[in-house]
Amino acid sequence: MVQHTGALAAGQLLVATQPGRGGYFDRSVVLILEHNLEATVGVCLNLPTDTPVADVVAPFADKASVPAVIFEGGPVNNEIAVTLGEPATPESPPPGWQQIVGDIGVVDMSFPPELIDTSFAQLRVFVGLASWAPGQLEAELIRGSWFRSHARPEDVFGDPEGIWRRVLRRMGGGAGRWSTWSDDPTLN
Repeated sequence: MVQHTGALAAGQLLVATQPGRGGYFDRSVVLILEHNLEATVGVCLNLPTDTPVADVVAPFADKASVPAVIFEGGPVNNEIAVTLGEPATPESPPPGWQQIVGDIGVVDMSFPPELIDTSFAQLRVFVGLASWAPGQLEAELIRGSWFRSHARPEDVFGDPEGIWRRVLRRMGGGAGRWSTWSDDPTLN
């Protein structure tokens, strides 16, 4: 079941193709946060660091989804932090939360700490961004460097281990076959 995602847009996942070539985006899954005429910006969902959220953004630590560490969002602007959150009550999201897709949105980093527990079901913090200049991502898509899929909350807030394979399997078809890729080239 290959997904038809339409035009590039915020809320889509970019799933790296051609595993084993190395490089920053090898086997990565990127959530697009913004796509416009100036740029496309996203965060890598499967690059956890060893730094606990409590060490960097203590007020967000209790709602940080497991693993409760900072994630490497991408190789660009490592001084930028982005927090994604799922509202505790989706029908009445808190102020300071900007929806990306469904129950996934960006949380204002200056969100009042005393309201976090009642406002969010879960949070994930990223440092750095994945970013493309105008036309760059479109060229990569034409070359076959990425598959696209719709994002789900479990993609963003779930276990990052194995997300690349899980999303490919969910996509099915030709994309799904990539999920069986082995690190041993003789088995592929």
